[in-house]
Amino acid sequence: MSLSRSTKIALLVAATFFMENLDATIIATALPDMARSFGVAAVDLNIAMSSYMLALAAFIPISGWLADRFGARRVFASAIVLFSLASLLCGLSGSLEMFLAARILQGLSGAMMVPVGRLAVLRATEKKDLVRTIGYITFPALVAPILGPPLGGFIVTHATWPWIFFVNLPLGLLAFIATFALIPDHRAERQRPFDWLGFVLLGSTCVALLYGFELLGQNLAHFWPGALLCLAALVLGAWSFRHMRRHAHPLLNLGVLKIQTFSVSFVGASLFRIAISTLPFLLPLMFQLAFGLSPLTSGLLVVAVFAGNLAMKARTTWVIQRWGFRRVLLVNGAIGVAALAACALLDADMQHWLIMLVLFIGGLSRSLQFTAYNTLGFADVPQAQMSDASTLFSMAFQLSMGMGIAVGALLLRAAMALHGNPGQADTADFQLTFLFVALLAVLALYDSWQLRPQAGAAVLHKAA
Repeated sequence: MSLSRSTKIALLVAATFFMENLDATIIATALPDMARSFGVAAVDLNIAMSSYMLALAAFIPISGWLADRFGARRVFASAIVLFSLASLLCGLSGSLEMFLAARILQGLSGAMMVPVGRLAVLRATEKKDLVRTIGYITFPALVAPILGPPLGGFIVTHATWPWIFFVNLPLGLLAFIATFALIPDHRAERQRPFDWLGFVLLGSTCVALLYGFELLGQNLAHFWPGALLCLAALVLGAWSFRHMRRHAHPLLNLGVLKIQTFSVSFVGASLFRIAISTLPFLLPLMFQLAFGLSPLTSGLLVVAVFAGNLAMKARTTWVIQRWGFRRVLLVNGAIGVAALAACALLDADMQHWLIMLVLFIGGLSRSLQFTAYNTLGFADVPQAQMSDASTLFSMAFQLSMGMGIAVGALLLRAAMALHGNPGQADTADFQLTFLFVALLAVLALYDSWQLRPQAGAAVLHKAA
């Protein structure tokens, strides 16, 4: 298959990824308006965000089996239709109950869209072109969480909140048409029976872990329920692992974890993603609560991270091809850790251009790091295991992104407790929190250190 076609498939999948990631955060600034429409308190609508993330986490494990059974094109197209229908229902909702049902359907369809879309890209791309195409589908995950809240605020200011969801309809229609024009109807040669126990165990593990961390990040009153849910997730996860290893036809074949490049990316990328995912939560809070800046100014400062993501895209392929995965992950990872630690130096008296420079450098680093991780993860995976690899990677991705905000809130509360600050967080609390986050990112570098110098050589070639 030609590069032009694989690139078109990657761009199509990237567009759907952008919709899925954007809808996770875009309603944040619209919650007060939505609450008034439904006649409820704004705080009651937090469940609208968590229900979407939980549905995503619960149903991702089934996506690989569906793609093998019915074909990537059919499942991907069906997911787009369901996502668009759910978006329409969200916008037409007249009650909180109807809206929550539509959000759960949206999360379910998004769970099909992400791993199946990635699988279509992986099957359509030759190894030598993998760095470039993975870069396309990595970009939405970097920019959507940052652009979501300000874009939602813009729509609510100049229109009404249902248009947050209605804008998905023309995009969904175009994506549906492009799916049948671009994505081949590939199915697994051997059909395996559905592993119901594996699905229940894996889905329950994901939901318990994500919701447990969310409770831990709320307040002390939810600490023990959150801790018990996390403990339950560990037990369920261990049971899931044991079941997958012993079952004749498991929902997911864990043999792919024996491939070093995949396992390193699976673990290391998850830790790094959790650390990075705290930024869209912590930075606006620090700018507004500790620095006293307006929401608009805070949003403009955070856009510097997006600018760094965008600026790095043009050179990502060249850098990875020139220096190799191991060196990039270690050196660039160290730069990313330094950029996180540098956020501990920010204060209310610092000039805004200097704050934006720190965030811009961090944006450059995170863009390169994620593209390297996401490409290396599939560099040595044979086609027969691509379905399992894509599903596992998507599970890790969704859990780590969802846990980022909860971990950020948990670390901020820990910093406040260490400073003996029972009230509103101040600058010192945020500064200590960013040091904690940087230490978390350091843990991700350990896995990269274990890589061979030639790791991922199958997808590397001299750039022209």
